[in-house]
Amino acid sequence: MIVHIKNGHLIDPQNKRNGAFDLIIEKGRIADVIKSGKNYKESKILDAKGLIVSPGFVDIHTHLREPGFEYKETIESGTESAACGGFTSICAMANTNPVNDQAQVTNYIVNRAKEVGKVRVYPIGAVTKNLDGKELAAMGELKEAGCVAFSDDGKCVDNAQMMRLGMEYAHSFALPIISHALCSCLGSGVMNESFVSTKLGLVGIPNQAEDTMVARDIMLAELTGARLHIAHLSTKGSVELVKAAKKKGLKVTAEVTPHHLFLTDQRIKNYDTNAKMAPPLRSEEDRRAVLKALSEGIIDAIATDHAPHAIIEKEVEFDQAAFGIVGFETALGLAMSFVHAGELKIERMIAALTTGPAKIFSLPAGSLEVGALADITLFDPKKSWIVKPELFRSKSKNTPFGGIKLKGKVAYTLVGGEIVYQDI
Repeated sequence: MIVHIKNGHLIDPQNKRNGAFDLIIEKGRIADVIKSGKNYKESKILDAKGLIVSPGFVDIHTHLREPGFEYKETIESGTESAACGGFTSICAMANTNPVNDQAQVTNYIVNRAKEVGKVRVYPIGAVTKNLDGKELAAMGELKEAGCVAFSDDGKCVDNAQMMRLGMEYAHSFALPIISHALCSCLGSGVMNESFVSTKLGLVGIPNQAEDTMVARDIMLAELTGARLHIAHLSTKGSVELVKAAKKKGLKVTAEVTPHHLFLTDQRIKNYDTNAKMAPPLRSEEDRRAVLKALSEGIIDAIATDHAPHAIIEKEVEFDQAAFGIVGFETALGLAMSFVHAGELKIERMIAALTTGPAKIFSLPAGSLEVGALADITLFDPKKSWIVKPELFRSKSKNTPFGGIKLKGKVAYTLVGGEIVYQDI
């Protein structure tokens, strides 16, 4: 079946297209890009009037929880949630049970995703065995099984020599290594170290817990020649370090989450555990710094850090609550809030959700050029909606955004030319 996506406004940053173009899809790939208004014989019409047509969104930082924590999320429910958020390719972190530190686990994730997944799933392998920071995982084996990067996300590789070895091996396998830059020695608190943490009587995490590790890992990347990616960057200091590394020509990239762009530590005033995350929500100064860095291209990608948790792990005292929130289904609406406010150009937002993350991990995604996979997101930039966590496709509902009004919603998500989500 030939599909003709018609009457939409196409924005494809990779190919510098922004205007009235139609897409022709055949055999799961982009067969043609034509001027809007032309007819294409013997095709099924998908009317995109009033919609933005973009490459499918790519999320390079997610937690699908399977295997081992299926009570929080499964590959099936997680990929369904991703499709609802407009994501067509997602990368799953290694902190499962068992940890994805060997090919057997990678193979399970890959095969399970092919069986029940609604979108494309790319596993990320562990840097160290069992994420304990003591011995390198079988990185070559992980690459052969399908891992696209290495990370101990959820834990920082505190030992500099171990991180150096990890970078050297990652470099030899031509894959990036991801830094969960939150020093465990300085980062043992539960929220941002600030007046707010003092007032609430909660142990704080200073900006330097992140900044020192970003600085260290940039130095190690320079030493080893490795491709270094900084996960969930959250501080003004880290922005300056990444900016300097890029100016120096180092192979350093960074991501920011929608929640670090949107919220500050003020959100925790009522001890809301759904606002507890790592790295923590920072100050307004930090929030503005990361937003500016995203707008200027210093930060390469928007990544959700989708981290589902069960109610029993969040409805406890703040000190005891799990870190993290779900992120797939609110990502576009949150990002669009900055577009509507004039703080972020829509082309830049789309680039940070598509071609930017795809390039970081060398994924076959992020482009609508002829011959590319027909992974496409269509969204209504003007549609207002209320966030209702009870309606999430995700198995978990842990979000600080319940009840807020957002403007910008996914209408269709296509993977390989097939509709995997439709907003009805």
